[in-house]
Amino acid sequence: MRVLIVEDERRLALSLAKGLRAEGFAVDVAHDGREGLHRAQEGVYDLVVLDIMLPGLNGYRVCGALRAAGHEVPILMLTAKDGEYDEAEGLDTGADDYLTKPFSYVVLVARIRALLRRRGPGASPVMRVGPLTVDRGARRVERDGREVPLTAKEFSVLEQLATRAGDVVSKPDILEHVWDFAYDGDPNIVEVYVSALRRKLGAGLIETVRGAGYRLRA
Repeated sequence: MRVLIVEDERRLALSLAKGLRAEGFAVDVAHDGREGLHRAQEGVYDLVVLDIMLPGLNGYRVCGALRAAGHEVPILMLTAKDGEYDEAEGLDTGADDYLTKPFSYVVLVARIRALLRRRGPGASPVMRVGPLTVDRGARRVERDGREVPLTAKEFSVLEQLATRAGDVVSKPDILEHVWDFAYDGDPNIVEVYVSALRRKLGAGLIETVRGAGYRLRA
């Protein structure tokens, strides 16, 4: 899953990004409202973590602009404010959830996962695809009832395929959601992780559709 953090406290933003990357997320960071709005409009994100008190444009205006333009990406607002009016204003502009600073990192991750699970069709916390059970909440995978240990990146690649099981998922699509904006390495890195998944889960589950991408057999 690809997350955008819009937070002007640089140490906090970088700390959150480091933690979320360790959890298997691809993370981009913006430090002011205008850059955050531009990134959110131009990128492909599964969730935005948005501070309210930002230079340039505040979080309310960023959120309102995204919703006015038809962007339905889940938005988790962060703020040092803690009044009911502030929370109501954030939710009224289209935010999906609200977290007051200082907050527990564990709670932040739990809120993020909850928002991702609520996203439309295919967002169930537990997906069953053929012999596979993919638990997005526990980030656990089983094949025929037996747990298969995966690295964070392996799980993220599998999650993208499982969410669209039966459909072809292109390599650029996987790169956009699993690696962050700054990644400029070899796009064939996707093939490395698909090969690792085939070794661990069975060669026949993930099909290569030549010139198009990969398909997880439903």
